[in-house]
Amino acid sequence: MAGENNQRTLLQKLTRFIATTVLGGVVVVLPAVILFLLVRLVFRSIVPILEPVGHLFELQEYVQKWMVDILSLALVITGFFLLGLMVRTRFGSRFFDRIEQQYLYKLPLYSILRETIRQFTGSSKTPFSQVVLVDVFNSSTKMLGFITEELTNDELAVFVPTGPNPTNGFIFILPRDKVELVNIRTEDAMRIVIGLGVGMDIAIRKSNQV
Repeated sequence: MAGENNQRTLLQKLTRFIATTVLGGVVVVLPAVILFLLVRLVFRSIVPILEPVGHLFELQEYVQKWMVDILSLALVITGFFLLGLMVRTRFGSRFFDRIEQQYLYKLPLYSILRETIRQFTGSSKTPFSQVVLVDVFNSSTKMLGFITEELTNDELAVFVPTGPNPTNGFIFILPRDKVELVNIRTEDAMRIVIGLGVGMDIAIRKSNQV
């Protein structure tokens, strides 16, 4: 009976490990896939509109096709550039924030995908000064977190995110001796959170006491 329970526990752990690892890989790859599909959709919508332009030139058919494809791709890139330029303005930023708050955040997985893309492109600015491991409940169970502020009474404010969405989590006030520094970048730690622990072995190897 004990052997069967051990086998069942081992199988459950293996199943959970495979499921979380696959999910972590999907979360990492999904933003790139969505971006590719979006560009492809816009590209295919523009090509039929520009096909008459190719017929204006007396060129071979395959040359006309290449010319239309290149022109369509250039228009897609220009469109995204102008959209990004508009978002950089005060009016554009406020307008997009309103659309995002009212509509986009209500879409499934939008907040996760948005944070993932911002982390991988390096455009996300976080107030986290240092990646850490903390044992909040003195149970030898460590959590990955970020120092958000150093307090005057030799304590640290630490934010511990919940995966796979790093924008949610808990804030703890901990003494310094309960906090271990981790010598990895904030972006790498965010990838671990989004990936549901994938890559955690690197963080553990690079940890040391404050």
